Amino acid sequence: MIERYCTDEMEHLWSLENRFRTWLEVELAACRAWAEEGAIPEGALRNILEKADIDMERIRVIEDTVHHDMIAFVSSVAEKVGPDGRYIHLGLTSSDVIDTSSSLLLVRSIRLLLDELEMLSGEILSMAARYRLTPCIGRTHGVHAEPISFGFKLLNWYEELCRDRDRLVAAMEVTGVGKISGAVGTYAHCPPMIEERVCDLLGLTRARVSTQILQRDRHAQVVCAVAILGSGLERIAQEIRHLQRTEVLEVLEPFSSGQKGSSAMPHKKNPVVCERICGMARLLRSYSLASLENIPLWHERDISHSSVERVIWPDVFNLCHYMLKKTREVVEGMTVLDEVMKRNLDLSKGLVFSQRVLLGLVEKGFSREDAYAIVQGAAMQCWDQDRSFLEVLEDDPRVAGAFKGEELHSLFDTEYYLRFIDGIFERFPVKDPSFTKEQATRKERYE
Repeated sequence: MIERYCTDEMEHLWSLENRFRTWLEVELAACRAWAEEGAIPEGALRNILEKADIDMERIRVIEDTVHHDMIAFVSSVAEKVGPDGRYIHLGLTSSDVIDTSSSLLLVRSIRLLLDELEMLSGEILSMAARYRLTPCIGRTHGVHAEPISFGFKLLNWYEELCRDRDRLVAAMEVTGVGKISGAVGTYAHCPPMIEERVCDLLGLTRARVSTQILQRDRHAQVVCAVAILGSGLERIAQEIRHLQRTEVLEVLEPFSSGQKGSSAMPHKKNPVVCERICGMARLLRSYSLASLENIPLWHERDISHSSVERVIWPDVFNLCHYMLKKTREVVEGMTVLDEVMKRNLDLSKGLVFSQRVLLGLVEKGFSREDAYAIVQGAAMQCWDQDRSFLEVLEDDPRVAGAFKGEELHSLFDTEYYLRFIDGIFERFPVKDPSFTKEQATRKERYE
């Protein structure tokens, strides 16, 4: 079966029927507010609350004639209620219902993302602690730089996801507003107290001012926050893709029993899930542009944004929720080849320790320019002659004369680069009683 790029929870939330049911939530909240003001009799309100319901087929039949989904929806619900149906949609315009219900859907969607994000973040933090002292090579420009730990790499992922969470929470606050202010936002046929009460009933904040619609900068902030989260997930997936390359082979995404990587090459294990996540991130970023272009509308409102939102909102949240779940599956099931990481540290024959040798020569009295020239020259010999960096340095009388005993050898120590790792981890909510003792031991060794 071809995998669906959506999740059951999010697909239900953005289904057409649920969107109509969310419209009904708003309409019923408005009826309650009007009843509290005495505009709807108590008996009529009871009847509305008891009988109002969604009939998808009837909505479709009416819409085929009127070509207006809100009118079809209101007419269908009113038919079920009977004569008291005349109170439904009292003093409202379509966007009062659509935008307020959209705020409910957006907030609920963000909460689903936050729940999944929390589980992914927790798994990454736990794995970061597990591998916090597992040495591996750090790369800049794709080239070996200096030693780091694999847990340190994961900790960076975790911290970025924390910022993603903060952006989603901020976006949820910005979009968690309602408006029941009428055709141009002046409350001409529905007083502000109705808006205030409806928003209170729905758990939303009332917009301080609106036109016929809620302004689309709010929704653009939501989509952009989701797109940034998607780019962060792509960063994780892209890193795993790189680490799974045959020439690197430090991490592999899960590969299940019976899974096949290629129709032609039986040996293949391809990072297809991570590649899928990277592709979906491109879609999310394209939707952020569409949401930004929805901000400048004509005067108090036009309808050009509506067709865009009907496509991008369900897609944005379905894609991102799916990406979060898949990223968690990858992280939970990935294979970490720490022995290969150690082997890759030695690929450059010690060149990754060049900065420490440079600083060591400076400490011995060399100018930085002279020390740099010596170390770079030795590094070039290491590359060109396929010799170890330490061996080349030992053959240089300037270097050999500067260091005594094992001083030069001591500069080629991977643990030196990890001596502050535990201190970095202490900034995060990782519970491990070994941190303090181990950290003190490592720091003392190099002081």
